Amino acid sequence: MSGEVLINLTPMETRVAVVENGVLQEAFVERSRRRGIVGNIYKGKVVRVLPGMQAAFVDIGLDRAAFIHAHEVMPPGTPADEQLSIGHLLHEGQALVVQVTKDPIGSKGARLTTHLSVPSRYLVYMPDAPHHGVSQRIEDERERERLRGLIEEAQGQQSLEVVGGFIVRTAAEGVGLEELAADMHFLLRLWRKVSERKVTAGAPSVIYDDLPLFMRILRDVMRDDIEKVRIDSRENYVKLIEFAEEFMPTAVERIEHYAGERPIFDLFSVEDEIQKALGRKVQLKSGGYLVIDPTEAMTTIDVNTGGYVGHRNLEETIFKTNLEAATAIARQLRLRNLGGIIIIDFIDMEDTEHQRQVLRMLEKSLERDHAKTKCTGVTELGLVQLTRKRTRESLEQTLCEACPTCGGRGTLKTPETVCYEIFREILREERAYSAETYMVLAAQAVVDRLLDEESAAVADLEEFIGKPIRFQVEAHYSQEQYDIVLM
Repeated sequence: MSGEVLINLTPMETRVAVVENGVLQEAFVERSRRRGIVGNIYKGKVVRVLPGMQAAFVDIGLDRAAFIHAHEVMPPGTPADEQLSIGHLLHEGQALVVQVTKDPIGSKGARLTTHLSVPSRYLVYMPDAPHHGVSQRIEDERERERLRGLIEEAQGQQSLEVVGGFIVRTAAEGVGLEELAADMHFLLRLWRKVSERKVTAGAPSVIYDDLPLFMRILRDVMRDDIEKVRIDSRENYVKLIEFAEEFMPTAVERIEHYAGERPIFDLFSVEDEIQKALGRKVQLKSGGYLVIDPTEAMTTIDVNTGGYVGHRNLEETIFKTNLEAATAIARQLRLRNLGGIIIIDFIDMEDTEHQRQVLRMLEKSLERDHAKTKCTGVTELGLVQLTRKRTRESLEQTLCEACPTCGGRGTLKTPETVCYEIFREILREERAYSAETYMVLAAQAVVDRLLDEESAAVADLEEFIGKPIRFQVEAHYSQEQYDIVLM
């Protein structure tokens, strides 16, 4: 499998596309006014302690206070019977050094932890952890043992004191002692600077700010199968090369400045794919389709055969549609960055072997997802449940806002419904004020219906209240908006 990373930079926005085999798999957007803050370390101030929720709100200098749970304050590995209440751990006005684990999403503030860590290319340093570990994505036991041995050896080479532990990242698979020792040295130097700022900084303030997106993506996404990283900014290309030379020398030759006439996101139809990812419906090559509906609590995905009728029997048609849907769903989860609880309603299959194969295809397709996912199997109702770790806003939340006309419902009241609301409102106004004349200001579609299909009802209402009713079109009104003026 071959891949490319495309980086589009403007003064106000950075966009990154991860393309595999010519198809967009992931998209990242970071705006200068709304940079992601996951990984940043702050010195905050506790503003409210909530004993009933075992949590607290912490001011870290954002618009909304951030949220921290008691278990994120307790030392790692504390037994359940020894955990203290939040009131014993924190008090209002207390200064607290915290790290962001989840960006503010919707109306929810950022999520915090006091279990600090700083990442590099191959390692994550955790100053409070008592031991070393290896990413679970490295499955070969011999490789895991080799990396554990190298960590111990690299630790012995350090001139700086090593307190805490290291987690070996998936990218470290196959690397040698020299690379791990260099990474460890970098992290220890970085942590020394962070430790100094923890003491001198006031609250609230930033102690450690993670890398900008175009560098972070190189650190976190770069793999052996990424053949090229193209960036359309000459200035930031130089910065990226300098960063790679210091921390990722093997990636330097794969980074190139894109100076083409076409916008970089027109390559591989990235722009079009992002637009499609904002829609509910995803067309499958077979003729079937997915319907994706994110809600506050979960995301539901419905699989339909659509125009695909197959060439053999119904069960075979359903099986092939579900197999294709499993691959497409895994891609959409990455592309749209959908997180939390995800419920998938595959088309019902009678054959248990077909069910097993579809589930296996979904799990296999999710293996390339950098976010942690967990599939819990098929429920009694035939639904597939999975969870995907959510650390930042989805693509839709980043690029869109709720429709001001429908308020995010996705539907509008019909002109007929609005007409009947107007009739009821006129009756209320008549009982309360008894005006001489009523002027209804409404959208074109509503006024048209009042003067046509509902004209008899309007006449009956005028006769009932004994007052004339006039109508005026307001071009800027939405279909649901109206006003009744007493004259």
